[in-house]
Amino acid sequence: MKNLIRVLVFLFVCHSANAQRQDPLDINIDWESYDPPSTLVVKENLVKSAKFPVIDIHSHHWNMDPEKLELLIKQMDTLNLAVTVNLSGRNSEKLKQYMENIKNCSQPNRFVVFSNIEFRSIDAPDWTVETVKQIEYDYANGSRGLKIYKSQGMHHKDSLGKRIAIDDPRIGPVWDKCGELGMPVLIHSADPPQFWMPHDSLNERWLELKVRPSRKREADNPAPFEQIIAEQHNVFKRHPNTTFINAHMGWYANDLEKLSGYMNEMPNMVVEIGAVIAELGRQPRAAKRFIDKYQDRVLFGKDSFKPREFETYFRVLETADEYFPYYKRYHAFWRMYGLDLSDEILKKLYYKNALRLLPDIDKSLFPE
Repeated sequence: MKNLIRVLVFLFVCHSANAQRQDPLDINIDWESYDPPSTLVVKENLVKSAKFPVIDIHSHHWNMDPEKLELLIKQMDTLNLAVTVNLSGRNSEKLKQYMENIKNCSQPNRFVVFSNIEFRSIDAPDWTVETVKQIEYDYANGSRGLKIYKSQGMHHKDSLGKRIAIDDPRIGPVWDKCGELGMPVLIHSADPPQFWMPHDSLNERWLELKVRPSRKREADNPAPFEQIIAEQHNVFKRHPNTTFINAHMGWYANDLEKLSGYMNEMPNMVVEIGAVIAELGRQPRAAKRFIDKYQDRVLFGKDSFKPREFETYFRVLETADEYFPYYKRYHAFWRMYGLDLSDEILKKLYYKNALRLLPDIDKSLFPE
């Protein structure tokens, strides 16, 4: 009995000492805040600037005033971004003003602008004819592509309050006109499929949905993920003479086998990697095989223009680094691995594939 008492006293003293040493803030830490720095000791290759000049096919710049353009050029130079494609070019007179500002800036050959169209007046009897005319007008004023936001298929409604489907036949002549003019259509449809999943412990984007609750979707809000994607694919198949740049790898970067099937089925579809580098970086071998296979149909895109975030993209694509963090933990709590792409494939992803789609870009900005 005396020995048992001694043991219990010893355990109590040890527990008390440990409790005194422990930071009380650590005792009740919530699991979503748990993000310890890695103790893994491996070689690191931080990439501040791309190895080759880059065409960023997916960028948004709502303000293209002259002073903003000059600042943007300086930021692009630090990253080795040769050309940025502004997908937020608006249309008509606003686009015309943007193009005039670009023409008068110090390096006008550094910018390409895509125009946008308005869907909410689709019930107007002359909508199709007038929208096609607008595409022609914008092209004449310098637009070299058309950007379709996710609001088409997600939020836009007709005069009766009904969701406007992406494959609405009234839009068909617009897609055809883009093909006729050689204007690629960069289209963003839906959101990541996890946004439609239950917000529970089995959803790997639980933290993102907690931080950004407006991103949570229900089956009828506004429609199932599969339905929206099927509408997009219907458009690709019905308009084979138009090149469609599927934004964010069509939200199938986490299922490259399925995406491969779509690539084979729709040869007029190319993909860009904006906002999905975290998917590629967690499956480096599979991602490298995919890019090797479709090396002529994958484009570099970033989406938001935040210079420091480009470094993660360059590091994933160019290095063989292991287990390094993504720049937005709530978006991807997992770690990244480098794909270590070859120089020739890097050149295709960074600029050669985009040059083929946008032949008016100044070739002197790029190596042979």
